[in-house]
Amino acid sequence: MTELYTDHHASALDAADPLRHFRDEFHLPLHDGAPQAYFVGNSLGLQPKGARAHVEEVLDKWAREAVEGHFTGSAQWMPYHELVRDPLARVVGAQPQEVVAMNSLTANLHFMLVSFYRPTRERPLLLMEAGAFPSDRYALESQVRFHGFDPAEALVEVEPDNADGTFSMAAIERAIAEHGPRLATIVWPGVQYRTGQAFDLREIARLGHAAGAVVGFDLAHGVGNLPLQLHDADADFAVWCHYKYMNAGPGAVAGCFVHERHARTDRPRFAGWWGNDASVRFRMGPQFSPTPGADGWQLSNPPILGLAPLRASLEQFDRATLPALRAKSERLTGYLEQLIDTGLRDVLQVATPRDPVQRGCQLSIRVIGGRERGRELFDFLAARGVLGDWREPDVIRISPVPLYNSFADVLRFARTVKEWRDGR
Repeated sequence: MTELYTDHHASALDAADPLRHFRDEFHLPLHDGAPQAYFVGNSLGLQPKGARAHVEEVLDKWAREAVEGHFTGSAQWMPYHELVRDPLARVVGAQPQEVVAMNSLTANLHFMLVSFYRPTRERPLLLMEAGAFPSDRYALESQVRFHGFDPAEALVEVEPDNADGTFSMAAIERAIAEHGPRLATIVWPGVQYRTGQAFDLREIARLGHAAGAVVGFDLAHGVGNLPLQLHDADADFAVWCHYKYMNAGPGAVAGCFVHERHARTDRPRFAGWWGNDASVRFRMGPQFSPTPGADGWQLSNPPILGLAPLRASLEQFDRATLPALRAKSERLTGYLEQLIDTGLRDVLQVATPRDPVQRGCQLSIRVIGGRERGRELFDFLAARGVLGDWREPDVIRISPVPLYNSFADVLRFARTVKEWRDGR
């Protein structure tokens, strides 16, 4: 325990980190003039220093060229969203035509459900996890109501079956088997937002498809956090945001995946001019002919200023590579877990699965003694520049992000918890 808690140990880990230089590429928030120990990349990622140049490029082009900026230069605005297509496909393990950056996460979820939740009297059910992020719950319930069904009967919420509030794969499999003949669509998270539990997307897709259901994923906490293989996992669709682990800024343009087998689908969709085939778009005809692939679900031209920071982020992911980021992430969370196990077990309880395969950057932590003590510790940490986030009723989420967090940050968290404990 003594060695783990020393500056020497954390410094040695940081010195051996091949990704340590990426920390210098971010603006680190300050507390009393020194960088915070910032563990909230699962809510809002830090700003890449390269983002400003991409935004200013758009602003300068707008100032100089106005409308002509749509058609001139290497970063012209008409095909601007294509600048992020290939690197985004690499991040999520997809073919380029299967991904598009557009809208916001919940809007994309609704647009996907328009096409992929087609309930009938025989198959009306929409399956999700109990305790989902409220926006997902609101969206799915409203879709059920929109189609004229009662959510009390048609919205199936699978309850966690493990003592720590996580789900076994057996529980998911049982739910799919029980409801299979009446199941229309499954929407499941890649990573559960409160517990940090990561799921086997390929297996969930396999089980859902075997039951005759469509399968989609909300990857808000998965993209940029875990290596994903959406195409090979055989998901029908997926949605995510880019303001968490993808560091594209508050309210950043979101992302969407549609498997290539649906590239020319005749499923219903909400249509817009920007989703129309680009080769005939400017003929201004009345007939909608969707662009094959995910681009065909676009409605309007993308916000160029909103996409610009995502370019900076994706350049970093291409240089760092997800396998290397994942390896560092496992070391960071492993170190955090060691510090808790060896020196803080009388204070903290890790609610996230111990198996690294079942988690990403985030460890969800409960303070022994209940909510009041948990809030007291959370406020103590924040007052000393150690920033996590709080999720009701009793979880502190700590997310060491491999692009910019250090092992020294993790040690600072543990030492600050010890300071709180020892001073009570």
